[in-house]
Amino acid sequence: MNYIAIIPARKGSKEIPNKNIKIIGGKPLIAWTIEQALSSKKISRVVVSTDSKEIAKVAIKSGATVPFIRPEKISGDLSTTEETLKHALLTYEKIINKKFKICIFLTCTDIFREKKWIKQGLNLLKNNKKLQSVFVGSKTHKNFWEQNKLKKQKKWKRLKKRMKYYSSRQIRQFIVREDTGLFCASRADLWRKGKRIGDNVEIIFNNNNFSAIDIHDVNDLKLANAAKKIEYETK
Repeated sequence: MNYIAIIPARKGSKEIPNKNIKIIGGKPLIAWTIEQALSSKKISRVVVSTDSKEIAKVAIKSGATVPFIRPEKISGDLSTTEETLKHALLTYEKIINKKFKICIFLTCTDIFREKKWIKQGLNLLKNNKKLQSVFVGSKTHKNFWEQNKLKKQKKWKRLKKRMKYYSSRQIRQFIVREDTGLFCASRADLWRKGKRIGDNVEIIFNNNNFSAIDIHDVNDLKLANAAKKIEYETK
């Protein structure tokens, strides 16, 4: 099981300071993702990359490894996920003197993930050596518009020309939104190059409506707590 899961969890949040350890459904937010990763029984190491000693303590108590405190230079609002993942992988591999083949990215703010996605995704990568990445995605039949901010005349345009033709949802061509925070696994060489996913991918379709709750502000916290309550009541 040469797989490593890395969970970024910085302390900075303009909306909710220390958001990643706020209590949701009776436990710290970060604990949900750590426990989901561990319960898959597929991942040999679950590493949390954080710039907070307080978050580190909660992560360790929840079963994760926190082998370093993330440097300030990659902990700001403009730091990218790719920078964080590359730093965490290379730093941890150097610490334990071992290289991993498959890396899994999971976020703290996406807690409504299904455990089967982790097993399914890793099996797909294991059985198809040509695949570079597997991630969760949500289908949508909606139309999308974009605006080129580099042009003086900021005219709105359809994302795809075919979107000007309207028809019933049942026969329309769908597009897929990346939900990599719920689950994304890639060959480790991609992360070493600073890339999250490759070009040759497989997508696991996400039909869990609760998973649309990505926790970033107070309203998201309220939604997540309400959704967890519904989950408990329907089990």
